[in-house]
Amino acid sequence: MNRVSTSPGKTRAMSRTEHWNRVYTTKGEHVSWFEAVPETSLRMLDAAGITSGSCVIDIGGGDSRLVDALLDRGLRCITVLDVSGAALERARQRLGESAAIPVWIEADVAGDWSAPAADIWHDRAVFHFLTDASDRARYLQHLRSVLKPGGSAIIATFALDGPEQCSSLPVVRYSPDTLAAVLGPEFTLADSASHTHTTPWGSTQSFQYSRFVRTSAA
Repeated sequence: MNRVSTSPGKTRAMSRTEHWNRVYTTKGEHVSWFEAVPETSLRMLDAAGITSGSCVIDIGGGDSRLVDALLDRGLRCITVLDVSGAALERARQRLGESAAIPVWIEADVAGDWSAPAADIWHDRAVFHFLTDASDRARYLQHLRSVLKPGGSAIIATFALDGPEQCSSLPVVRYSPDTLAAVLGPEFTLADSASHTHTTPWGSTQSFQYSRFVRTSAA
């Protein structure tokens, strides 16, 4: 029997794609991370100086309502990346004609992809799923490739007292300082906020939101 050799990184990406497509096709909005209004993200975006002329990339944006809020604010330079095509399709269907405005990228954040340069990189609850060091390294390569010098990276993860797993997957929990150490000296921690997220069924999850300024090019 002939067998096709697949690299560990590609296998992980395929596994994540299958996992998240299954989640979004079976659970819909009944997922623990759902927010009707992404209030903390919007406060962080305001602190980063977002304007209608800003370019924003939403990592793991999927079926998030952040893209709706950005469009309502008049932004037209928006990129949404998610590993789940099912999640992206749900967002496009919800937005209707406005779905023609964002750039939609179906890709694993640790895989091969490219995107327009961004003033703001936003990631709510993707980075903490990258438990493998090589995946984190690929994430950081993309961050440096896409985010403009002087731009802001807003990254929200489970806090140190947050859940140890989500959607049956393990996570790495962070504080603003431990996240800053991973990003390295090229990124300066400008702001952070603790946030207790209430799931659709009433349980709570402890998050930390950190905003970094990219102080130099790689």
